[in-house]
Parts: sequence; structure tokens; C-alpha cells
Amino acid sequence: MSSLAGRNAPAQTAAAAHRQTDATAVLQPADNAAAGNQGSADTDTIAAIVTGAQQGSVAIIRLSGTDAVHIAGEIFCRSAAKGPSPGASWRPKTHRVYHGHVLAAAGNILDEVLLLAMLAPKSYTAEDVIELHCHGGSVCVRRVLQRCLEAGARLAAPGEFTLRAFLNGRLDLAQAESVAQLVDARTAAAADSALGGLAGGIGSAVSTMRHETLELLAELEARLDFDEDLPTLDIEEWRRRIGRLQGDVSAALATARQGQLLRKGLQVALVGRPNVGKSSILNSWSGTDRAIVTEIAGTTRDIVEAGVVISGVPVTLLDTAGLRDAADVVERIGVERSRAAAQAADIVIWVIDSQAGWTGEDDLLFHALWGEGPGSATCRLQAPALLACNKCDLVQHAATMQLGHTDAPQSSSRSSSDGASSTADSRGSARSSSGNGSVPECPEAAFKQVLRVSAATGAGMQELQEAVLALAGSPGMAAGGMSWAVNERQAEALLRAQEALAAVADSMAAQLPIDFWTIDLRTALRALGEVSGEEVSEDVLDNVFSRFCIGK
Repeated sequence: MSSLAGRNAPAQTAAAAHRQTDATAVLQPADNAAAGNQGSADTDTIAAIVTGAQQGSVAIIRLSGTDAVHIAGEIFCRSAAKGPSPGASWRPKTHRVYHGHVLAAAGNILDEVLLLAMLAPKSYTAEDVIELHCHGGSVCVRRVLQRCLEAGARLAAPGEFTLRAFLNGRLDLAQAESVAQLVDARTAAAADSALGGLAGGIGSAVSTMRHETLELLAELEARLDFDEDLPTLDIEEWRRRIGRLQGDVSAALATARQGQLLRKGLQVALVGRPNVGKSSILNSWSGTDRAIVTEIAGTTRDIVEAGVVISGVPVTLLDTAGLRDAADVVERIGVERSRAAAQAADIVIWVIDSQAGWTGEDDLLFHALWGEGPGSATCRLQAPALLACNKCDLVQHAATMQLGHTDAPQSSSRSSSDGASSTADSRGSARSSSGNGSVPECPEAAFKQVLRVSAATGAGMQELQEAVLALAGSPGMAAGGMSWAVNERQAEALLRAQEALAAVADSMAAQLPIDFWTIDLRTALRALGEVSGEEVSEDVLDNVFSRFCIGK
């Protein structure tokens, strides 16, 4: 393993004995024996299939390590007799592509391949890297991988290629984590965010903060030994410098929620009594006919899922069975699943029929889930909720007919004859009123916002999406415009740095000796170093890279 760049030197010490995760599950037992047990030293030459699990026309095997070129020479024969036979000494030119065949030990052809050579240090891992581009499908690529293992390579552990890139100073730890986030990205915005981190955005910002913290600490350490030889400490300037650092850390922490939304997405449950239009909302929102829609109450018997994207955030919509005391055993099971889905969702959208308004049945179902309201001892829902008054177009038709506009279109057979109408409260949200009156105070207080929507016409659907995103805590996100965002591990370290800097500010305000300042500045320095990997333990590396897929 080549030596680390200066910034990653502590990481190399911590990870010198980094354990080899058991990644041999992709091989059959016989293959494991052939691969052998070559130890876990970072100087081993590793190999893995680096293309995805889905079958394609091309599959790629990557080798990385000091023996990568030698192993390639053992198994690869260039085409048209333009090069040496397998086993002969051969060193390809870096960043060149060669055509030929991979041969078995007995000399028979295993596959026709392209060999791409990327020699140290200009490679992903900063080691000698060989890629073999094989035919797709499981047979060819597995045979070529097995041949690499027979020739002396070891099967790579999850994330081991990227771990080596980090240990060799090719990437900082924040960039390495961005690689995994890019592979796992579910939306374009998530990919853009990961690319921002991979370009060095997080590491660069944190390294700047750490450098400033280190300068402050060095100055204090000097004053502890040579205070009489130095000018008087400018307390006001120090307050400003600590304040700027706190602002920079807070700005980085502010991206954590957006990053979490991009990576994990949201689960949104549509709940309510039967036949209020939950399935229609799901179909309208997702642009599909995934849920069956009929006039028969209780059509939905089980949870129907649909995936949508709102401003770059992946959202899973859950259309649940209508909540009621069902006599049918199948529907009763569906209702119980609906309640469970509502309790597990990130956001709940309670749907009512604008024509009927808030009915007595709605009231019973509300108290069954919320008790006397949010925070009550009987409340079964912890997720924030919105109230969607669906079929608002039919209410408008009915109101138009009552005003005597004979040229208005005839209302649907679902229109109410009780003259239902819709009024807006002082917050700009819409209340549905009918013969049953407005939404009662207790249930309305449980909802963050009340919206009028029409699944049939699409009216209000955009506002509903914006309300969901705002309720999730990230109203300003927009696809394509998202910069880097810190993940949970990085946010936890930044939070510790923030608390340590706040302690420094408190010590200054209390006029405590500068010895106290240095203790908290060291804590902040270590926490910031954990983000970029300048100060990181083996346990942290194990935790980070064990989440990677094999081949990355």
C-alpha cells in the first residue's frame, strides 16, 4: 500500500489492521477454497465484479493492488498474436485499452474481453488497476473472476476499493461517503447532491473550519508557554473568530435534513373513511392507474403503493383501505393494516369528501387515532398530518347551480343536494362546510394545513405536494439545484464541534483561564477531523465502508 497523503496519515495508523469483511458469499463453496485465505493485509491485490446485479451486455471485473498487472499477464492473451502469451512478463501502458482473451490454466478460452489498464498513481485507488470488460451474464463474468482469484487475487470486501482510495489520499472520507450516496441515489437531486460532495464540497468546507480551529488552538498553546512575550490577547477579535466558526458549522448542519430527505425519502399515508377519493388522489399524484377506483365503498382492501418525486425527494404514497368497522374479514384486515401504515408513516394525509364535509363517521375515526387530539394520552399517530378536502370541483358545481347559472355544466351524480360549499379561513387554508358544519376545532387543530383538492381535475394537487414538502422540513428544495448535504454521521460530528465551540464562547464570557478554552477547541478540532477523515478511528472506517456494495 502506498503511503498516505499528509491529511490522511492518522487514518492510515487507525486502519492499518482494517479487518477483511467476509465478502465471499458471491462464490460457491468450491470457489471459496480456490480463492484461498490470503489474509487481510491492505497490500493484497483485490478483485471484484464492479457492475450492477442486473444482467447487461457487458460486465466489468476490477483488480487493484501491487500484483494487478502481474495477474493480468498470467490470464490475458492479446489478440492476433500481437503480444506475449499468458505467463510472460508484460506491462501495459497506462490508460490504454487492449483486446484479447482470458484463458484458463489449461489454456482454453474463458471469454473474449477488453482490458483497460490504469497504473498508479493515476487510478481510482492510486494503485495499479486493471479492468476486464467481459460479456454480460453470470457465466462469463464469474468464470473470469474465478480465474483472477486462482492467479493470486483476493475477493474484495464491501467498499474496499474506495477504502484504499481514502487510505492512499485519493479521496477524503466525506468524498468516499459521497461515492456510496451517488450509487444509491434514487433521484436526480440526490445524485446532484452526492456529486457535490464527491467534488470535495463537504471536505473542503470542513477542512477550512478545521484549519481555522487549529490556528486558534496553536495561538492559545503558544500563550500558555510564552504569554509574556506576546501582545495582549484581543478578546473582541477572538469572539468574532469563534462566532464565524460557529456560523460555518451551523450552515453545514443546516443541510442535514435535506440530505436525509434525498437519501431516505418519505412515506406518506392517505387515510380516511371509504369512498372519499384516496385512490383517486394516489392515481392523480402518481400519473398511474395503480389503485382501483369505483363508486363502491371499501374497494381498496390492502395497501397500494406508488412512488413519486417531489422536488427531488423520493416519496412513497400509501393508499390505505377506508377506515370503518367492516363486517367482511378481508376488509377488516385491510383496515388494521391501514391503521398500522398511518402510525408508521412520516406524514399522514387525512382525506374527506368536500360534499359531505366532516361527518360523524370522520369524528369517530379521528378520535380512534388521535384521541382528544395531538399530545393526548390516547393519541396513536405521531406523524404530522394534513387535511385534504377532496372533490372540491363538485362542490363548486353545486354552488354554481344554486346561484342560478343555467349555463353551468351539470354536476356529477356524486354531487350533494345539501348545498355544500367551501370557505377559506384567515390562514388561507380551506374549510369544507355542509349540513354538518365546519371542521370541528379539535380535529382541525391536529392538522398542520387544510387544503381543497380535486383528484379528478388536478386542482390543488400542486399545493398539496408543496405542503407535504414543507411539512417534511425542506420547503426550498428544487431538483437540479441541490448542493452537497451532510449525512447522519457527519452531522453528529458537526454537532459535537458546535457544542465545543459554544463552550469556548461561554468560557470567554465567563473570563475563565485560556486552559479551559484549549480543552474545548481540541474537542472541536477532533470532531471536525472525523468529518473529513483527518482524525478517524478504525471503528468509524468499519462502520462507513461496511455499508458499501462489493465492487465499490
